[in-house]
Amino acid sequence: MNILEKYVSSEITIKNSRFLSELFPCDEQSKARAIIREQKAKYADAKHVVHAFIIGLGAEIMGMSDDGEPSGTAGRPVLDVAKGRNCTNLVLTVTRWFGGILLGTGGLVKAYGDSAKLVLDTAAEQHAVTEYIEKRRFSLSAGYSDYQIVKHIFFQFTISGLQEEFSTEIHVSACIPKAEYEILEKRIQDSTNGRVRLI
Repeated sequence: MNILEKYVSSEITIKNSRFLSELFPCDEQSKARAIIREQKAKYADAKHVVHAFIIGLGAEIMGMSDDGEPSGTAGRPVLDVAKGRNCTNLVLTVTRWFGGILLGTGGLVKAYGDSAKLVLDTAAEQHAVTEYIEKRRFSLSAGYSDYQIVKHIFFQFTISGLQEEFSTEIHVSACIPKAEYEILEKRIQDSTNGRVRLI
């Protein structure tokens, strides 16, 4: 599953209609609704502010709206493109300023789908999308000499959010990808003869 990390936008013009696509990071449905309201207020001069959102690490919350375009021609293609990219925790809006030429239902589906593809391609190019890796927090306590061994082991793993507290012993907490946890645990226990254990 891929997660959007930062705001991205792109724009295309199709038969005089201007399509502005914007991606917003979002991890709650209430925030998604607020973003959509803000977009509609910001672009009150636009004919349509179509949206789709996907939220949750299992992409369990989804929503979309055609915002006045013929049913199924706008929100659905935008949502389908985002789902096809295996993306979550995002709001994707496509704002259309009508250029006077009707696109027809097929043309609308293509225009909104292409707009969504372009902004997601732009997000990939800007490294705004990252793969979600489930992490596990752990802690440990070690004497100073054992901690030198532990710290050396840490360099061989993907450790993040490291916090150290120095007193009579060193107390540590950090995060590691869940897939690496058991290997780290065994390596530390083996290297310190069981004196240091992960909690």
